Amino acid sequence: MTTERAVHQSDGPCRPILDQLTDKWSMTVMAVLDEPRRFNEIKRRIDCVTQRVLTQTLRRLERNGMIMRRVLPTSPVGVEYSLTPLGESLQEPFNRLYAWTVAHTDAIRAHQVEYDRRALGCEDQGSSVSRQLEDASFEA
Repeated sequence: MTTERAVHQSDGPCRPILDQLTDKWSMTVMAVLDEPRRFNEIKRRIDCVTQRVLTQTLRRLERNGMIMRRVLPTSPVGVEYSLTPLGESLQEPFNRLYAWTVAHTDAIRAHQVEYDRRALGCEDQGSSVSRQLEDASFEA
C-alpha cells in the first residue's frame, strides 16, 4: 500500500517564504529596487505605503536574503537598499508574471464580471446591474 504525499502542503517549508515574497508590499519594493535606493526614495515611489509597513517589508526582505541594507557614511547617516543576487534572480520570473497579468487583465476582468453576474443571478437584468458589477470588480 502506497501513501501519496500532498505536493502542495499548506504547512510545508516553502509556504511562509512564498507568502512573504508574494505579498503586496514585498513585490512592489523589489520592483522599485531596480537600482540601489535610500529609504525615503523607496517610500516616495510607492503610493500609500506607510513608514512602518515599509520598514517591516525591508527587514523581511533582508532577512530572506532578497535585499541588502548598506549604511552610508554620510551626515546624518543614510541607509541604502539594493537587490542581492538572490533577489535579482527573482526579477525575471516576476517580470514575466507581471507582463502576463497586464496582457490578460481585460480578459480576467470580463470573466470576473460574468462570474459575478451568474453568482448574483443577474443574467437577465439590465445593463445598469452589469455596470455596477464591473465597477465593483475594478475597485476590488
